[in-house]
Formats: sequence, C-alpha cells, structure tokens
Amino acid sequence: MESELATKKEEVPTAATLTVDNIGGIDSAEVSFQQGVTVLSGRNATNRTSLLQAIMAALGSDQVSLKADADEGSAELEFGDERYRRKLERQNGTIITDGNPYLDDPDIADLFAFLLESNEARRAVARGDDLRELIMRPVDTAAIQAEIEQYEQRKRSIDEQLEELDNLEQRLPDLEAKRKRVSDEIEDLEAELEQAQEELDEANVDVEERREEQSELENKLSELRETRSDLERTRDRIETERESIDALEDEREEVQEQLESLSTGEETDIGRIEAEIETLQEEKADLSKEISQLQSTIQFNEQLLDEPDSVLADANQPVDDGNDDGAITDQLLDDSETVTCWTCGSSVAKEQIETTIEQLRDARQDRIQERTEINSDLEDRRETVSNINESRSEYQQTQRRLDSIDDEIENRTNRIDELTDEREELTDEIDDLEAEIDDLETEEYDGILDQHKEVNQLEFKLERKERERDDIEDEISSIEKQLGNREDHKARREDVTDELTDLRTRIDQIEETAVEAFNEHMENLLETLEYGNLDRVWIARTTREAREGRRKVTKSSFDLKIVRSTDDGAAYEDSIEHLSESEREVTGLVFALAGYLVHDVYETVPFMLLDSLEAIDSDRIASVIEYFESYVPYLVVALLDEDAQAIETEHELVTEI
Repeated sequence: MESELATKKEEVPTAATLTVDNIGGIDSAEVSFQQGVTVLSGRNATNRTSLLQAIMAALGSDQVSLKADADEGSAELEFGDERYRRKLERQNGTIITDGNPYLDDPDIADLFAFLLESNEARRAVARGDDLRELIMRPVDTAAIQAEIEQYEQRKRSIDEQLEELDNLEQRLPDLEAKRKRVSDEIEDLEAELEQAQEELDEANVDVEERREEQSELENKLSELRETRSDLERTRDRIETERESIDALEDEREEVQEQLESLSTGEETDIGRIEAEIETLQEEKADLSKEISQLQSTIQFNEQLLDEPDSVLADANQPVDDGNDDGAITDQLLDDSETVTCWTCGSSVAKEQIETTIEQLRDARQDRIQERTEINSDLEDRRETVSNINESRSEYQQTQRRLDSIDDEIENRTNRIDELTDEREELTDEIDDLEAEIDDLETEEYDGILDQHKEVNQLEFKLERKERERDDIEDEISSIEKQLGNREDHKARREDVTDELTDLRTRIDQIEETAVEAFNEHMENLLETLEYGNLDRVWIARTTREAREGRRKVTKSSFDLKIVRSTDDGAAYEDSIEHLSESEREVTGLVFALAGYLVHDVYETVPFMLLDSLEAIDSDRIASVIEYFESYVPYLVVALLDEDAQAIETEHELVTEI
C-alpha cells in the first residue's frame, strides 16, 4: 500500500492552482497548492470552508453553494497541463452545474475524500449508522452476484461435459472387447466363405459349358442376396428408430415433470410488483431531492455560522431611509453569541442555529435511512420480478423442448411406418425371388444351387459383421477424440473455479480489508494521541446466513467496539455514546480514511479535504494531520489560527482568501 501511494504521489503534478468566483462566501480568489499539506488558517468567517467547497466543485462534487447574492459562479482547477472548470448557475431556486470537472462520478470522493463537517462517513460513527453499508456503497454487489451466477452456469456446463467424458471412458473396455469379438467372427466367416467359394468353383468346373444357362439363376441369387441385405438394413433402421423413440419418451417424461414443477407467475402479480417498483422509484426520487435540499440548507447555515460576513454582506446593504444603523453584518463580531437570521433579520442565538442544524442533519439522516430502506425494497421487488421472468422464460423454454420432443416422436413414428411398409415390400420381393429360384433349380444343379445359397448367406453375414465392426471403430474413435479434449475441459474448469472463488470472496476481502485498515489506523492513532483511559477502539465483523428470494446469502455487519480501563487498570467495554466529542471526531476521520484507502480513492482523486476539527485539541490535530499526510497526495485542511500554529509537519500556509 505504501509503495502504491508513493508511486501515485510521483505520478500526480506537484502543484495546482484554483480560481474561484462566487462560491460560498467568496467573490473571487486564486490559490495555489503544493503537493503535501496545505493549511487554510484564520478565524471564523474567513471563507476557509468556501474555499474547500470550491475545490470540491472543480473536482466534480455537487455539495457546494453559490454566493447568496450571485446567480452564477465557477471554480477552475489548473492541475499539471490540464484545466478543469465547473460552472454553477441558480435556476428556480436550484443550482445547475455544467463544465468539465476532474471527476465524472464524485460519489466516492464525497464519501471518503471531502471530509467537511457534514461528511456522511465522518458523521457515521457518532450517529451509529450502518458502517458496513457505507464502506460497501461504492461496490456494485448486484453486478458481482450476476457475474457469479454466470460463472456457476459455466462450471455446471463443464462439469456435465466432464461427467459425460467419464461415462464414455467407462464404455471403452466394453467396446474394445466387442470389437475383438466381432473381428474374430469376421475372420471365421472369411475362412468359411473362402472354403465355400472353393467348393463352388470346383463344382462350376464340371458345368462350365452350361454357364449361360446358369447365368439367370446366378443373377437371381445375386439379387436375392442384395435384397436380403436391404431387408436387414431396414430392420436395423426400424430398431434404431424404436430405440430413439424410447429415449425420447423417457426424456419427454422428465421434461413434463420439470414443466409441471415450474410456474409462469401470475400476470396480475408481476403487474402489481412493477407498479410498486414505479411507486418506490418515485418515492426514492422525492427523498433524494429532499436530501439534496436539506444538505444545501445545512451547508448554508453552517456557512452562516462560520462566515456570516460573506453570506450576509449583500443581503444586508443599508437602505437609504434616514437611519444610519449600518449593515447588519457590522453587528456580527467574533465574540458575538448571536447571529442575524437570514430569513427574518432578527437576532438568533448561535446555540439555537446549531441546534437547528443538528435537527436538519438528523432529518437528513432519517431521509437517507428511508431511502436505504426503499432501495432494499426496490432490490427485493426487482429480484422477485427477475425470478418470475426467469421462471417464465424457463417454463417457455421447457414447453418448447416438450413440443420439440413430441414433434420428433411423431416424425420417428412416421418413419417407422414407412420403414415397416418397406420391410413388407422387401419380404414379398424375397419370397418372389426364392420362388423364381425354385423354378430354375433342377436335379442337376441342386448341389450347385445349395452351394450358391451358402456363399450368398456367408457374404451377407460377413457384410453385416464388417458394418458392425466399422460402427464400433467409429464410436471408439469418436470417444478417444473427445477424451483427448478432457485436459482442456479441466483447465477451463480450473480457470472458472478460480474466478468464482475470486468473485465469491471479493466482497469478503473488501470488508475484511476495510476492518483491518480501520483497526490498524485506529490503534496507531490512539497510541499517538494518548486519550487517557481509552484503551482500544475497533470494528468487529460478524456474518450470518440469510435468505434472499430462492437463495441463501451471507450477510455481514460491522460492530464498533470500545474498551476503556479504570484507574486501577481494570478493562471494561464501553459504548459510542460515552466517547468524548474529540474521540468521536477522530474515530469518524479514521473510518473515512479506511474507506479512502480500501477503495483506492487516491487513484481517483488526489485531494483530501478536512474541516471543522475544533473539537480536537491543537496537538492532536497536528498528530492527525501528520498521520493522514502520508496517505494523501494533496491534503488541504481548514484550521483556526491557534490550531494551525501547532502544525509541525512541513506545509503550505494560506491566510488570505
């Protein structure tokens, strides 16, 4: 990991320049950054958060705001030889973005790189959110599962092929023995035929002068032999067709049972589910819009607290009514405990606004939770529709296969009828030939005719046996050829098995890596930060079996564990609610860092942004920044002056924006 990060730092440009217009509370500004740590130092209301938002805008995030009195703004990042410019425009109360930002999809950066106060990963620990869901959000688990199913199908197909090869191999000894037996029978027939032909030739010598009279008889005998051969072939074909019909009927019974076990799914059911999906999608879209609006409101109010002068400067210009009260922002001092409400102009206690912001955050989190639940419902219904469609498709394929078998049985039955007619015709023809031969026989030729018949019968038997041997040899050759490909099948199966193992463990590996990363960095930082009696903070990963549709899946959860010790050294388990604000902030930052590293976010965006670290004391802030700096090419941190002074790590300092 460290070598990869070092390589990445060498690959990215060593400097970047940001140009800002009308972002947050900034009118216009230009700031340069060097690779490493850049500290934005200043008191509250000095546009530090706005500058971070401008960086986010140029990189592609939508979690930014326009200056209150502006209808459009922009952020441009010059990074090496490239320029990335983002334009923001206010239309009907909504901010529309355009341009060519650094990132096409900023979601993973919003989650693990842009760690402002409202960052979801950073706040997850304090709110008790589902840590596993957050860390796995960038992973397309549905696509992985679909790929797993494809590879499982490939593996099943290869296994069936290998099983068929094993069955074929088991047939070889019987086929070899059968070939040997048939070859021996052929040798015996050849010897018997040779002897019969010699005897016939000797008999023919005595009656050579009457050959012409014999020719008609011999022609009839030859025709009889050929007709008998045709009859035997026809009988073999009838037997083959009957065997095929028996096999087809067995297959038909299996397919019929399979068809009866399948369901096409009721049209009303799938129609109802699709309607529910459409409703849930609309609810999800409404929630997403509401979440976005809440986020904009939260950011505006946070900026109102941090930088009231910038936000209210144009909203509070003095009206020429004879009163010289001055702008409202003149009343906002650094030590003031009140802020002027941007909606009604009255003074409101900061604590009240902070409470409202927290309520807005809770409301936003509730909406996010609702959206997560709707997502889960959507996935369940989509899977149900997919299962119904899959069953329906399988049902239709099985029905088509059943129809095809029925057609094949009908065709073969028709062929048997045709062959039976042919067999009867050949039988009649043989009877006629034998009758003609009987008419041609005389006492003088009785012995010769018997010898001719014997030769005819032997030639016919020999021809059958030779065909049988050729068929056996063709089958043996085919099996040996198929067996020659078995190693290729085994190699393919091994590759598919390896890929399946990788896919099945990919999610587990990501989860395990995330837990290990969090636990390792948490342990390292706790040792450095020395939080009194806080001995250990770690994530325990647990798994359980659950059913999703027709399959069982393994579900994981991340449980945050905390161990403290008493003054006398006794250890005890504590809960997240009892962590101090500083401890919670550090834990949230470490969780975000774990996500940043596990998903290689540094490969996607070389910036990490930190803001609102006031809950952590100066020395510990310095230690956290020093620790994070080794993992991030560009680390930009907004700090109060007194916190910035404690930074000992080499860094760039920006004091005016």
